[in-house]
Amino acid sequence: MNSPRAPVVLVHGAANSSGVWKFWRERLQGRGYRTLAPDLRGHGQAPCPDLARVGMADYVEDIAGATVSLSTAPIVLGWSMGGLAALMYGLTHPVAAVIALGPSTPGPLLASPSTAPLAPSVFGPEVYGITDRRALTQPTMPDLDEEEVAVALASVGPESSLARQERQRGIFMDPQHMRGRVLIVAGERDDVIAPSACARTARFFGGDYLECPLASHWGLVLNRRALDTMVPDVLRWLDAPA
Repeated sequence: MNSPRAPVVLVHGAANSSGVWKFWRERLQGRGYRTLAPDLRGHGQAPCPDLARVGMADYVEDIAGATVSLSTAPIVLGWSMGGLAALMYGLTHPVAAVIALGPSTPGPLLASPSTAPLAPSVFGPEVYGITDRRALTQPTMPDLDEEEVAVALASVGPESSLARQERQRGIFMDPQHMRGRVLIVAGERDDVIAPSACARTARFFGGDYLECPLASHWGLVLNRRALDTMVPDVLRWLDAPA
């Protein structure tokens, strides 16, 4: 690993917050890693005067704000939209490594980028299939038990349509500018970001690829049975020679 026991910065996905990292943090801290899990602006406890006008570059700025006091380059680990933000961060900031779980697809890999004009607004988790925040059985979380679903539901909140539209139009990324090692992790049961899309992203960055059996998109962060094998696999990758 480039920096033994480098701190791990955990970047949550769209329409949720840092609470989604509960089980990852327990496992990483149990292995001696310091973890930081910031709420991106307008999410969780982080204030934001106008979420509707927040873009992906703002989220990268938030990651930078969380790392400014660190004395060593961090490991940046992001999920879904946060995975893409983590990769964006790694293009412009020193990192020990970037690990992206089911990341949103980089612009150069989009098959049909959107051409619709940007229209700032705010939406909620219903866009991602969460229509009843009280139900402990969620169709988008088929591999989570009730406790894990409860953690997921406690994390959800509003999201910027502008940032989502930017992802749909395509975020330009030059993989030659990546400043650290890259690992892309896919969920075998992920029907949001398919394993094949994750594998393409890994190849795009010249990184490594890991597929987690039986994990859904949400399962990549909250399925504790999956994390029992996924986290050790990720840490073995970090410990392997570059």
